[in-house]
Amino acid sequence: MLTNMASALTSAINKYMEMLGDQVVFTGQFARNIFRDGFEWGEFFRQCFIVGYRSIGLVAINGFIIGFVLTLQTQPTLKDFGAESYVPGMVSISIVREIGPVIIALICTGKIASSIGAELGSMKVTEQIAAMEVSSANPVQYLVVTRILACTIMVPLLTIMADGLALVGGWVGVNIQEHVSPALFFRKSFNALEFSDLIPAVIKTFFFGYAIGFVGCYKGYHASRGTESVGHAANSAVVSASIWIIFIDAVAVQLTNLIYY
Repeated sequence: MLTNMASALTSAINKYMEMLGDQVVFTGQFARNIFRDGFEWGEFFRQCFIVGYRSIGLVAINGFIIGFVLTLQTQPTLKDFGAESYVPGMVSISIVREIGPVIIALICTGKIASSIGAELGSMKVTEQIAAMEVSSANPVQYLVVTRILACTIMVPLLTIMADGLALVGGWVGVNIQEHVSPALFFRKSFNALEFSDLIPAVIKTFFFGYAIGFVGCYKGYHASRGTESVGHAANSAVVSASIWIIFIDAVAVQLTNLIYY
């Protein structure tokens, strides 16, 4: 029994190391094809439209609800301590520093990474990628580079928009029981923020976007034969990208604490 367990563990470790090596190679292919001639600008802008514009509705609704619910949950507690005036600052700091970037990235993971994984997985299974290689096209530059760059650029923009709508949701939540003018609420919200709150929060969203695009492309591009592998590629893309987002956020928090605090 111990022999079987050791064999299974060794097999799992070997499989993981092989996958890690494939990801390193895939990263190198992506980096090399960014600067090659013939960059697919048309496909890049199309992917920006798909990743960004078509995600606005989902991200906007969730951003508003995040701020609205956070305010409703914390306002009674702060009111008990006579600190109700700190609600705008608490909401803005919580949203901008941590809640907004992470939750929006996870939402984008469910929508974007699964879509990319399923799309490229379907192309892999139906041998469309192989056909591109045979016809001397560059599938990595056309399919991978454009999608990863689009995610890297659009996810931060979606997060900034969601943060703004979260503050609007916080103002609406405050006004359910009290009357606070928009000018007063947003002045208190922005006064609580510092430059050291904004920069790390924005920078890590670029890494979130890269992780979403990279994992989605990798899982779809390396899908195995069979139609069931398309669903597996989409599902594993969401799971892997979510884990990477949590890991990147943990590292970003530690680095921010070391630098600014």
